[in-house]
Amino acid sequence: MQKGIPASPGIVIGKVFLLSREAIQIKRTEIKEAGVSEELGRLDEALEKTRSELSEIRERISREIGEDYGNIFGAHILMLEDPMLVDEARRKVREERVSVEYALYQTLGEVKQIFQRIKDPYVRERSVDIHDVGWHLILNLTGGQGGLLSGLTQKAVVVAHDLTPTDTVRMPRDKVVALATDLGSRTSHTAIIARSMGVPAVVGLKNVTQRAKTGDTIIVDGNSGSVIVHPEPVVVKQYKRMQEKFFAFAQELGKMRDLPAQTIDGRRVTLAANIELPVEVDIVHAHGGDGIGLYRTEFLYMNRADLPSEEEQFVVYRDMATAMAPKPSIIRTFDIGGDKFPPRFYYPHEPNPFLGCRAIRLSLKETGVFKEQLRAILRASAYGPLKIMLPMISGLEELIEAKRVIDSAKGELRSKGVAFNEAIEVGIMVEVPSAAMTADLLSLEADFFSIGTNDLTQYLIAVDRGNENINYLYEPLHPGVLRLIKRVVDCAHEAGIQVGMCGEMAGDPLCTLLLLGLGLDELSMSPVVIPEVKKVIRASRMEEATEVVEKTYTLSTAREITDYLKTKVRDKLPEIYGGEEWP
Repeated sequence: MQKGIPASPGIVIGKVFLLSREAIQIKRTEIKEAGVSEELGRLDEALEKTRSELSEIRERISREIGEDYGNIFGAHILMLEDPMLVDEARRKVREERVSVEYALYQTLGEVKQIFQRIKDPYVRERSVDIHDVGWHLILNLTGGQGGLLSGLTQKAVVVAHDLTPTDTVRMPRDKVVALATDLGSRTSHTAIIARSMGVPAVVGLKNVTQRAKTGDTIIVDGNSGSVIVHPEPVVVKQYKRMQEKFFAFAQELGKMRDLPAQTIDGRRVTLAANIELPVEVDIVHAHGGDGIGLYRTEFLYMNRADLPSEEEQFVVYRDMATAMAPKPSIIRTFDIGGDKFPPRFYYPHEPNPFLGCRAIRLSLKETGVFKEQLRAILRASAYGPLKIMLPMISGLEELIEAKRVIDSAKGELRSKGVAFNEAIEVGIMVEVPSAAMTADLLSLEADFFSIGTNDLTQYLIAVDRGNENINYLYEPLHPGVLRLIKRVVDCAHEAGIQVGMCGEMAGDPLCTLLLLGLGLDELSMSPVVIPEVKKVIRASRMEEATEVVEKTYTLSTAREITDYLKTKVRDKLPEIYGGEEWP
């Protein structure tokens, strides 16, 4: 069994279709000086053909799945002008006298090496998009079959080193039953599109392509992130039972969609959703979400040559507010920085970019761009209940300065007679230890808190969760993390403001009882896990949740706490944590 990242839920037992570009060999072909113009002309023709094909894909995906998904391919069209790819290929043709397809092939290899050195997984995954565009060009130059999908003639589990967005949308939906890849994360375009298509997927498996070949039997468990190649007959029988249970479980959870997330003794908790794309609002509604607890606006800024205009942002925020109303939506201002810089935000290399000019720090340096986003959010707040959330606040001075910029944006709209919600709430993400330790001070200026456990955990424990050498130390259930969460909750409640959580911990049913006992008012998570968390809440009492917190304070390690929590959740969610049949 291999463990990866569960990207899209569901359990599938099927046959492998191994998707590999290694079958396409691009050999070095030298050309004479007189042939340079002809080669460059071939590139121009391929660019035009690729641009046309991407435009068709964009229109189809916008129509079938949603405009936001289609915009992925709008970004790909812009990449056809990317100097890193096309200009470098032209240079190789002129100076090295090689064919244009070989020049592109070599350039893609160099780009891959550059991106492999980048720590931030979000930015590292953007190299997939560049490779997607590059291979699209190469295939149009060579007359190859896009992604080798012509070999997919029957239902199969597609296994690949990585899947580009173009690979994913070109797959015949009646043939693809699941996806498994070496690379990827929950925020990759492939994961997002897989969820929208309802295809079970596990990504980040590292070497599944080395363990599987076309025709092999494979089990893909998109719920737990497990993949088994060549399963024993007894394991296949086990997973067939699990499929039946999960189907019944999913039907049961579906019945809970419109029920409140309320304990047996009446404690109500808000279950909201974390989303990357406004089109995911439909998924939030389908899973019974109480609102959007975190809308990551970075998607609007990445993979494009320019910055989104105020009007473009306004339309996105307005449509989301309208689609979610009367349920609230929390919009986080752009969390850009680290290695995650769009072209417009180019900054000199920093020795430690993740502790450098990023998130709110960048916003307060680029106040013009920050104000454009704020005005767009404020304007959209006239159409539905929106809230503003500021990322990576480390102290009171930053919060006060950010609120001054917000007040300035309000004044500009007021002077023009533009409608907006004057009483819009402004909250902060508590994800820096200094913010957690000064939560009593910050609670006097913030309208609400949302604890970002992903960053808070790695900053508190001083562990880079992307570093394979030490990521075993990344433990959200570390006693130190739990004590700090309790402090933040207590400070917020003493000041009379609500406190939520939007890190991965919030969507882990294993932690639900503990978070109830700690006093969280809102939990925000991936939409697909909302029903599971709701089921735990509706099967619990606050007295039990309080006892869980008291017990965890007597335990010394994250492992002890994890084992204890499993015993508490087993009876409430047996389909996942109960019995030997469910790994």
